[in-house]
Amino acid sequence: MSITRCSWCNLKNPTYIKYHDEEWGKLNLDDHYLYEMLLLECFQAGLSWECILNKRASFRKAFDNFDPIKISKYNEDKITKLLSDKGIIRNRLKIKAAITNANIFLKIKSEFGSFKNYLLTYTNNTVIYETGKTTSALSDIISKDLYKRGMRFVGSITIYSFLQAIGIINSHEHNCFLYINN
Repeated sequence: MSITRCSWCNLKNPTYIKYHDEEWGKLNLDDHYLYEMLLLECFQAGLSWECILNKRASFRKAFDNFDPIKISKYNEDKITKLLSDKGIIRNRLKIKAAITNANIFLKIKSEFGSFKNYLLTYTNNTVIYETGKTTSALSDIISKDLYKRGMRFVGSITIYSFLQAIGIINSHEHNCFLYINN
């Protein structure tokens, strides 16, 4: 018996299927995971998520296992090295944003005790179930605050995708086997 997944999930890509089935839309508020997804979503801007997901292992290696402390200390030599890494998206602005965003991520963690706590100030600890959107009032307000704090590549669409990835927004389509009617 075959199962039905969200229409965006490329059934010819086992990595994509695994991500859809095991990660996307499932609540995970571990700070390390939150930074990983934020970094990847920022690199995704203007590209497909499948492209980023296929390069995830290379990103993990190139960006020190998504350690925001290490990334926050990257210098011009490290940027040059990243720009020559064919396994990742070699965009200078996005690489520099990853460094800036790591520093701001750490400041937010310091201010709120964790990035999770920061996000929960906006969500009242609830999961939102909705489909067919690319932005919302929630992604708008978080995006605006992150920009105000100095983050880059964190527009409302990117933040909405981030919130879906970490499970604060569950957007599995109605015919998907993971759909939850709430």
